[in-house]
Amino acid sequence: MKKNRIIAAGHICIDIAPIFAEGKGNDITKILMPGKLVEVDAADIHTGGSVANTGLAMKKLGADVSLMGKVGDDEFGRMILGILDQYKAMDGMITDKESSTSYSVVLAIPGIDRIFLHNPGANNTFTKEDLNFDLIKEAGLFHFGYPTIMQKMYEDGGDELAGIFKAVKECGCMTSLDMSAVDENTKAGKADWYGILEKTLPYVDFFLPSVEEICYMLDKEKYDALQNRANGGDITEVLSIEEDVVPLAEKILNMGCKFAMVKCGAKGFYYQAKDADAFALLEEESGLDFSSFAGKAGFEKSYVPNAVVSGTGAGDTTIAAFLTAMCKGYPLERCLQLAAGTGASCVEAIDSLSGLKSFEELIAKIDAGWAKNA
Repeated sequence: MKKNRIIAAGHICIDIAPIFAEGKGNDITKILMPGKLVEVDAADIHTGGSVANTGLAMKKLGADVSLMGKVGDDEFGRMILGILDQYKAMDGMITDKESSTSYSVVLAIPGIDRIFLHNPGANNTFTKEDLNFDLIKEAGLFHFGYPTIMQKMYEDGGDELAGIFKAVKECGCMTSLDMSAVDENTKAGKADWYGILEKTLPYVDFFLPSVEEICYMLDKEKYDALQNRANGGDITEVLSIEEDVVPLAEKILNMGCKFAMVKCGAKGFYYQAKDADAFALLEEESGLDFSSFAGKAGFEKSYVPNAVVSGTGAGDTTIAAFLTAMCKGYPLERCLQLAAGTGASCVEAIDSLSGLKSFEELIAKIDAGWAKNA
């Protein structure tokens, strides 16, 4: 890549995760009951959100990364900045004295999908004015995450989000976008995400949402049908890749981006790319060879982890590995393998970073025949 710096911008918070004992079961109504004392181990406290999860993962994987997020002038904010300082990744961060720092309480109960209690805090005031365009002009890739829980990004029909990506593209930067789950009972859930993405995706090169997120935004009728089919469970367990996921990826590409990766939980992810003509300008700007990407589509199965401790950050670190490998010039097949391998390594730890392995370690394990999930 001609310009080696990567920018990770968007949502950042502090995650507080009580450690539940193994064998709690899968009926949450019997675990979290009014008046009941639930004994837990020491809480795991770490940075969360796309900026920290994806940005710091890229840093650990050998990329030159600058983080751009917003925190409040409070104890949670100082905790976040202290952690980022350990990674020497604070140069684009902003402290807002008028806002509180975002935090999440993560309930990762064994046998039950994670539950998040989230306060968006300073993320709700983040705008284009909070970005350091002097740093962005020095970067080869700009990654933005979680606009779904950043109020200014979905207000006014998403003009702010589209404006950010348009301005970044004018700097000659490759761009990528990741989403987060939407609570349909909130302002974000009621926003016109189809319209927001129509405005934004023409300026996005790589779009990497989960199937739940993008199905909710682009095909609510199908989303509701999948929820009914799953009967309260995970919709990735009842998906048809051909019937449910492929049409979503095709919609994404038709909206303007060049490459779609739709994450499908523990199963893996579906990917689809436009033809060589769509990558021509990107190759000229970045100095990268995208010939192995052009016109490709398929499903990358996940690798079997040694253990599943927590799914926290698995999607974010999968993205981090894919983007880092791409920026380092790996061909598509290896980028996909490293992404899947990083996601599998991530779930072996309670946080998003402790389980990560270097690309060299992952390649050795992959080439030695690392088993994939059926």
